Amino acid sequence: MTCASCAARIERKLGKLDGVTATVNYATEQAHVEYPDGMPLQDLIDVVEKTGYTAAVAAPEEPAETDEGRDRLGARLTIAAAASVPVVVVSMIPSLQFDYWQWIAFALTTVVVFWCGYPFHRAAAVTARHGMATMDTLVSLGTLAAYGWSTWALVFGTAGRIGMTHAFTFRPGAHDPSGQIYLEVAAGVTTFLLAGRYAESRAKRRSGAALRALLEVGAKDVSVLRDGVEQRIPVSALRVGDEFVVRPGEKIATDGQVVRGRAAVDTSMLTGESVPVEVGEGDTVVGGTLDNDGLLTVRADRVGSDTRLAHIAKLVTEAQSGKAHAQRLADRVSAVFVPVVLTVAAATLTVWLLLGHQATEAFTAAVAVLIVACPCALGLATPTALLVGTGRGAQMGILIKGPEVLEQTRRIETVVLDKTGTVTTGRMEFEDVIAARGEDRDRVLALAAAVESGSEHPVAQAIVRAVPAPLTVTGFVNRPGVGVEGVVDGHDVRVGRAQGAVPAEVQSRLPDGRTSVIVSWDGRVRGALVVADAVKPTSAEAIREIRGLGMTPVLLTGDSEAVATAVAREVGIDRVIAEVLPDRKAATIARLREDGAVAMVGDGVNDAAALATADVGIAMGTGTDAAIEASDLTLVRGDLRSVPDAIRLSRRTLATIKGNLFWAFAYNVAAIPLPTGATAAASLTPSPTIATARPRAGGRS
Repeated sequence: MTCASCAARIERKLGKLDGVTATVNYATEQAHVEYPDGMPLQDLIDVVEKTGYTAAVAAPEEPAETDEGRDRLGARLTIAAAASVPVVVVSMIPSLQFDYWQWIAFALTTVVVFWCGYPFHRAAAVTARHGMATMDTLVSLGTLAAYGWSTWALVFGTAGRIGMTHAFTFRPGAHDPSGQIYLEVAAGVTTFLLAGRYAESRAKRRSGAALRALLEVGAKDVSVLRDGVEQRIPVSALRVGDEFVVRPGEKIATDGQVVRGRAAVDTSMLTGESVPVEVGEGDTVVGGTLDNDGLLTVRADRVGSDTRLAHIAKLVTEAQSGKAHAQRLADRVSAVFVPVVLTVAAATLTVWLLLGHQATEAFTAAVAVLIVACPCALGLATPTALLVGTGRGAQMGILIKGPEVLEQTRRIETVVLDKTGTVTTGRMEFEDVIAARGEDRDRVLALAAAVESGSEHPVAQAIVRAVPAPLTVTGFVNRPGVGVEGVVDGHDVRVGRAQGAVPAEVQSRLPDGRTSVIVSWDGRVRGALVVADAVKPTSAEAIREIRGLGMTPVLLTGDSEAVATAVAREVGIDRVIAEVLPDRKAATIARLREDGAVAMVGDGVNDAAALATADVGIAMGTGTDAAIEASDLTLVRGDLRSVPDAIRLSRRTLATIKGNLFWAFAYNVAAIPLPTGATAAASLTPSPTIATARPRAGGRS
């Protein structure tokens, strides 16, 4: 496929089959097709091939690479640029026109038009067979008209004579029509359009990268127990029922059930839960999550494509395939513009002949219509605006993937935000000490931090960071699921879950939506420490700006209702959707889209499917590769204030693209009457290279 119109054409053809529903995504080069039971897949492939394309059944877990096609396009662009620059320069500057210059330009242009420009001609031929016209049709028609007329003028006219030069004049009738060649138009337009197509292909490079990033999240190998002996094998060789060992710091290889051991498991990458989950014998664990501490033996319950991680990858595939693809504005206009231009060219030829002009003059006027109608600016209208917009975005820490993203941003009504790592820092931070009556707050914190210094648990680390120089602990013991204990300054100190009566003055002050650990020594509860996933200092300001743009913020998280509500209240979000599992986030986004366009902001693997499902997916650059690859916009700094900045930038860039496309066509529409007979001279055929910028009357203007 060469443009979004190709995708739409294939989609329509497949949709005409009884019982078939298809969505075709140009960027990922995949179709998601629902078809009746019993229908041969070959029937679907035959329809695609009859439409002028090729297709094969895709393996979702192995996204197709497009490097080969992109390399060919890059080679075409390189050769086109190298050949067209001298053609344009020598054609537009008379003082550089030496003997035989036109023939050298002709040879270089032949390569540019027929080899470098082949993708445009092929796409135009495919659409013509189905009675349609796109921007490719316009480009092919204009470049071939310019090349064809130049060939005739060189071989049969006076343009091929030795010493011929193209002088510039604004006086009508100053030149012999058969001596005019437009090789710079054919070469220049082809190169401009190839540059635009190559810029577009850079965005397609990420096609399928979200899936590859998701697959990278999981463990690569695992220590499996076979006959009581540990063996290191690839995860792909793991079978249901196998028991495997997970050590501290390792990823859990696949979904399963804990057989032996206890540990704190970091599930934030999949569930968004900011506090590690304590698991023990009989608890279920998910592949891809991280064992923070403790030795686990796990029995595999689901492997391969049945795991939760694989299910998320499947959701991403379906979401990307089903995402509405924006039709190119240029293609939509071309569908009307091309038939009109052909009609005007035919009418020009007929009228000039009926008025008694020579055939050479009549054909000159008709071909000039086709040449002038080929808008060079179309090749730069979108790429140039994107270049400036994305360049400005890069300065602001915002990466935009393509023009489709820009079209979607103007319709956004709801901005859905993940909590952990997006609105919050994603790191536990110490907040407060709640001391029992008669206890010193600093003393409670100091003794607790000393004991916690022996633990790797994120909550423990948050407490340790709050004390510049922790006291020394001896006899440290980690009791998974309970807490830690040790001897500090002669006291037997315990930190973790309550192991005795908690004083009323402490219990009543424990905050909702925060994580609290009880501190006791010498057999009595002395207080509690409060930690939380801290809200980013700029989040509240970002929410105010989002509201100022007329959009509604929504907090969507896998964390608990209490924690989510507390965070939402702090930053000014009214609507909260909490305790949502990763495979339900995409469904939640789809439901919200029923009420209007939705942007999703997230940073974790658990957000990948939701990001791909949303009209616009916005990933925090500080997040996981899976989230970044599945998104449409990436915020490099991880600052939530970049979200309203990105939306404003996208809207402004889209407005610029629309303005460029309007003038690209408007100037050409204004120039078309010139060679039709609006002036008396048959030689009034302005060079389209300039006409697209500022149409003028005159020989070689």
